[in-house]
Amino acid sequence: MTSRYFAAFCLPVPGEPVPARFGFTTPRALGKAVKRNRIKRRMREAVRAQLEVLPANFAIVFNPRRTVLEAPFEDLCREVGRIFARCRQS
Repeated sequence: MTSRYFAAFCLPVPGEPVPARFGFTTPRALGKAVKRNRIKRRMREAVRAQLEVLPANFAIVFNPRRTVLEAPFEDLCREVGRIFARCRQS
């Protein structure tokens, strides 16, 4: 699934109910370590803000884009929530 701020990959985890897991990929093409770490911090906080919408039994990987740095935080949270909702529907 794609967004203007990131691409996300939702993988269902079969078996017993387990809490959802999430991860981030930040390649060097996004910038130096300072920018990559800031991107990860913003994404991590956006995910934390949407934890109540997070579906169980999923592993979600976010591949952020450079636009995450300039994005308003509310928009970023909204996009993460939308991705979580789409994961739950699939």
